[in-house]
Amino acid sequence: MPLDADAIAALTSKIQAASACSQPIRLRGGGSKDFYGESLEGEIFDTSALRGVVSYEPSELVITVLAATPLAEVEALLAEQNQCFAFEPPYYGADGYKSTVGGMVASGLSGPARASVGAVRDYMLGVKVINGRGEHLTFGGQVMKNVAGYDVSRLMAGSLGTLGLITEVSLKVLPIAPAEASLRFECNQQQALQWLNSWGGQPLPLNASCWVEDAGIGTLYLRLRGAVAAVDAACKTLGGDRQDNAAAAADWMACRNQTLPWFAGRSADQDLWRLSVPQTSPVLALPESPLIEWHGGLRWVRAAQAEAQRVRAAAAAAGGSATLFIAGNDRGTGATARFDALKPPLDRIHRQLKQEFDPAGIFNPHRLSRHW
Repeated sequence: MPLDADAIAALTSKIQAASACSQPIRLRGGGSKDFYGESLEGEIFDTSALRGVVSYEPSELVITVLAATPLAEVEALLAEQNQCFAFEPPYYGADGYKSTVGGMVASGLSGPARASVGAVRDYMLGVKVINGRGEHLTFGGQVMKNVAGYDVSRLMAGSLGTLGLITEVSLKVLPIAPAEASLRFECNQQQALQWLNSWGGQPLPLNASCWVEDAGIGTLYLRLRGAVAAVDAACKTLGGDRQDNAAAAADWMACRNQTLPWFAGRSADQDLWRLSVPQTSPVLALPESPLIEWHGGLRWVRAAQAEAQRVRAAAAAAGGSATLFIAGNDRGTGATARFDALKPPLDRIHRQLKQEFDPAGIFNPHRLSRHW
């Protein structure tokens, strides 16, 4: 059910009061992504009451939910209709009930299939937001053609709550693919990247990939999804060792949530970096072999704190960016710069958007940028 007028009035009045005295507030649903971003500042503004499915039209491939609805709850509902969020948003927490749909949008994080199907922002149809003036605004709708002019709905993806309180989200969903197969290949990093680049130019139902090195042995895992005939034909064309689907599904879920043994093997004094680079980038000069997803476009790196500049330089040299995803030694958010500095034109646009949506600067200050 949608929020009633009294609930909206209560939320807007709290935000107006905070804005009037420039009181910073920290928007928080399940708190599953408290580790992510530059800084955690302000009085906690609990949004957990924003929970529930507003509408779901399986035949229209659209679902609208309140922002604090648990992601696992929504995905279970979609699964009943053989549908899903194709971009596989990660869960953080044991069962996915701490992760919320609003947090999914605000973080803008997507899972293993992102390179093949798009990111969370590509599935945003509409959003309702309370801005820093206490205005409850509606952007977009429930169909793609409702999006005209500046697409504010997609703007919310990755904003980390710095532009306003998301109250409701409408998202496009997709049917679950009729067939799936996972293939395993033993190869080094260079060979894996060459294969992925070559396969990317062929009509293959590539959905996800993961290359990882363990004890000096590199292994590439490839997931295919699509029509039964297309998947079977691709398996014959590509070769490799076909994996049991049930076992592979658990591994892909662990990849999605960064709980594979490679991630667990990060020592306490190592940082976890997330490098976004062109898929065609070669092997990078990194402190150790990365875990590679997105057909070469996402590279996870474990590195000591002193290696930060080396990691950033490697990403920049490839034409990409580096994000300090999790800091080692329990260094909290704000202790170290997390995101690459924006170039002046883009930084100016970000500042202007922040000023327009949140003139008093109360929403999640310094979460997305150390400077605002």
